[in-house]
Amino acid sequence: MFVDSHCHLDFPDLSNNLPEVLDKMHANHVSHALCVSVNLENFPRVLALAETHPHLYASVGVHPDYENLAEPQAAQLASLADHPRVIAIGETGLDYSRLKGDLEWQRERFRQHIRAARQCGKPLIIHTRAAATDTLRIMAEEGAKDAGGVMHCFTESWEVAEQAMEMNFYISFSGIVTFKNAVTLKDVARRIKLEKMLIETDSPYLAPVPHRGKINEPAFVRHVAEEIAALRGISVDEVAAATTDNFFNLFKAA
Repeated sequence: MFVDSHCHLDFPDLSNNLPEVLDKMHANHVSHALCVSVNLENFPRVLALAETHPHLYASVGVHPDYENLAEPQAAQLASLADHPRVIAIGETGLDYSRLKGDLEWQRERFRQHIRAARQCGKPLIIHTRAAATDTLRIMAEEGAKDAGGVMHCFTESWEVAEQAMEMNFYISFSGIVTFKNAVTLKDVARRIKLEKMLIETDSPYLAPVPHRGKINEPAFVRHVAEEIAALRGISVDEVAAATTDNFFNLFKAA
């Protein structure tokens, strides 16, 4: 069985066709999925999915790309996370690839999420794009190691992966690892210990080969596992078993 450790089933591309999406998960042996929050306005619909479907879980957080919002505070996030179906804080982090200018608000938002994770004892889901140095620095400064978590949709170097793992973070691979030009990422996938690995879709985005360019969905996470297995010369079942165990070990999901 597989677990999709990061998806957005509340987004219209998937929510408008949810029964079929869930049926395809089952048909492709995807037993569970984590539905990840990107803003507090839509958090109730993320939570509703997890409350309605026992094989779905929720996180709470505000994505770094969302500007001009009332900034979430650590106590607020920790309070919203005080629910048995909410198993993580995030997604949070830094993204310097899409937004420019003074991004200090983004860094402060990230700090608030780390503080919330430490307060409530739930792990972090971290997004980082073109910001690895600041991401790792703030993780260290705010004691993210105490909360642990996952570097979601990882696209950085082996050196970044090592530093994140030293702070009790798992490395999660998305469909990007199946792309022909993802040479550096494939190298990370070969080198990382299975005990520190998760798999995800980030659906509806980043559909893996052979579905690249289409709407992504949790059923496709098996292709991520198949690519990792091929890169490492091991069975898909071994990747599935390790990443599923890692998911439940990290998120303490029931």
